[in-house]
Amino acid sequence: MDKKTVAVVFGGNSPEYEVSLNSAYSIISAIDRDKYDVILVGITRQGQWYRYTGDAGDIPADKWSSDVSRLRKALISPSLGDGLLEIEGGQVRPVPVDVVFPVLHGCYGEDGTIQGLCELAGIPVVGSGSASSALCMDKDRAHKLISHAGIRIPKSICFEFAPAAAELDSAARELKLPLFVKPVNAGSSFGITKVEDYRELAAAVEAALIYDDSVIIEESVDGFETGCAVVGNRELRTGRIDEIELSGGFFDYEEKYTLKTSKIHVPARIDESTERSLQETAKTIYRALGCRGYARIDIFLTREGGIVFNEANTIPGFTTHSRFPNMMKHAGVDFSELVDTLIGLGLE
Repeated sequence: MDKKTVAVVFGGNSPEYEVSLNSAYSIISAIDRDKYDVILVGITRQGQWYRYTGDAGDIPADKWSSDVSRLRKALISPSLGDGLLEIEGGQVRPVPVDVVFPVLHGCYGEDGTIQGLCELAGIPVVGSGSASSALCMDKDRAHKLISHAGIRIPKSICFEFAPAAAELDSAARELKLPLFVKPVNAGSSFGITKVEDYRELAAAVEAALIYDDSVIIEESVDGFETGCAVVGNRELRTGRIDEIELSGGFFDYEEKYTLKTSKIHVPARIDESTERSLQETAKTIYRALGCRGYARIDIFLTREGGIVFNEANTIPGFTTHSRFPNMMKHAGVDFSELVDTLIGLGLE
């Protein structure tokens, strides 16, 4: 059987550039070369696209983009059937691609932009399509849709602009402290501030607006955060539920990638019935948001056992020690098998 060609796209003009490099390297290393030919497409911090022909081991340390002898200008053509176009010496060469595996966390990757480009080009994508990706990235609209599915969400307000001080104060006082101020469209906890005093709101909103034009302010949920890995298109499979144990503060960028003062328990320290409820809720959220391929669904579990939706991540962290692969590992799916399954789902 002829091998399929997988284009792994990594990097990107996003604050989550470094996270993407590490996730991409893990995925590239796990792809079965007996089944797939692999093309590496890197996007620099400045948004320049290149086909990278060097050692994948140089990607995590960001050495790939300086190895000019291994770089060729490249782009995905929006013209149906062109595939990947490689530009060298003034010549344009089409490179057939069977499926694109975007490993671009956050804006310009997880928000539906590259998925829309691939849809125009007629190239299948690993993961959710453009509409679902954009919806999941938008915390406010995702919450509103999930509330219509009968699942509880945090009480919140949203501003699609920088609010006046009086307007911000008036609206926020309808919410109970502590509050979380977040960019509506961002990942890895960039721009998030925990607010313990209403007087801190203005600075928190300003910090959030660095990353997006819209900001959401949410009441804190009295409980702890769990995650559920969901895999599939029509038939869905879940991983074991994990649990974030915090010693203080919140699960910000530093804690997510260093775990200095927090712990992640997988499986979570909950009973079997609660785990099943969380897994079924995650499936409901996944379907309601139109997800495909895979996603990590983050859910709060209150002290009373209530379930509250937090967010859906359509391109979660994907190193061998990241939450999503570990949840699937504890459900009996190792990393290489998981990568192979996701590529297969993208090709469906």
